[in-house]
This record gives sequence, C-alpha cells and structure tokens, in this order.
Amino acid sequence: MAQFTSLRSRVVLLPVNDIDTDQIIPARYLKTTDKTGLGANLFADWRYAADGTPRPEFPLNAARAQGAAVLLAGDNFGCGSSREHAPWALTGFGFRAVVARSFADIFGNNALKNGLLPVALDEATHAALLRQLAAQPEAEVTVDLVTQSLTLPDGSKGAFAIDAFSRTCLLEGVDELGYIRRFADLIEEHERRQAQAL
Repeated sequence: MAQFTSLRSRVVLLPVNDIDTDQIIPARYLKTTDKTGLGANLFADWRYAADGTPRPEFPLNAARAQGAAVLLAGDNFGCGSSREHAPWALTGFGFRAVVARSFADIFGNNALKNGLLPVALDEATHAALLRQLAAQPEAEVTVDLVTQSLTLPDGSKGAFAIDAFSRTCLLEGVDELGYIRRFADLIEEHERRQAQAL
C-alpha cells in the first residue's frame, strides 16, 4: 500500500449526496478480483453514454480531472452494498482522498484498508470548500494526515478524524497484514513458549 503523509492536489467536484457503491462501480464490473483497470469503469453509468462515449459534462471527463488526486462529494458517500471494488476503482483512477460531509461505515473502512483516505468535514468547512472551488476550479487543497487537516484554497483549515490504527497504517504505507508481520519474531516466540508449556 502506498504511504500517505501529505498531499497537495487539484480537486474533482462531484457534490452529490448519497452516492452509493453501485454508482461508484456498477455491479457488472465486480466479476474480477484484480484491481487492474477498474479506474476506467469508475462512475461508468454517469461517465459514459450508452454507446461508451464519454459524457463531456461529467466532471471526471474534464481535462482538469486528469492527475487530480482528491474527489469532493456531498453527504453519505459510499452508501449501499459493501464492495471493495469501490475504493479500488477510485484509487485506480488516481484518487488518494475523498472529501465529503460523511461516509458510509463499510465504505470508509474499505477505503482505509486500500490506501484511500476518507476526509469527513464539518458542514461549514465543506460549504466553504465548495464555494472556493466553484470560484477557482484549478485551485488546490492540501490534505495532511500527520496533522489531520485539510487546507482550503484560501489558506483556512478544517480538521478531520481518523482512528489511530488506520492512521498509523497509512502513514507507514502498510495494510493490516503488513502491520502484523512487523511482529513476526514476537509472535513466533510466543508460539514457542506456548508449545513448551503444554
């Protein structure tokens, strides 16, 4: 998993509430267990017309979306069914963070386990960010996991929460298994002592 400390990026605006996982990655793309290529199908039903051509009005199809690592959504992002393919598709497109008012619990957990940072902002900060980016679409934000803050284009900051374990894993660039493997020697020693005690 890629390490996450601080990120400065342009933002793709998709300020829609209740974006569910079937909109993020439609069910027909869930047959694979490989993450490769899922970014091309991110928001497929919104992003492409029936004939497969990109819809020019959809934010991910704008030239400025290319290379952007932050998505700004509305409230309750990632609701609906549990599918790990949703964060796979988001990271496959190039997003490292999603900013919203709130996240569905299962999506938030899946995102953190796959190196995607869910940043939940309070209502006032979220609204200010939307206003500033509407006025300056090319502006950048800074997402800092060390300080758990997001710096808006005008320099003001908003705080976000994250559990300590997920924060540690992201900062160190390890998943849960990678974290446990750091203690392999201690685990083996414990097992040896247990076997001897029998």
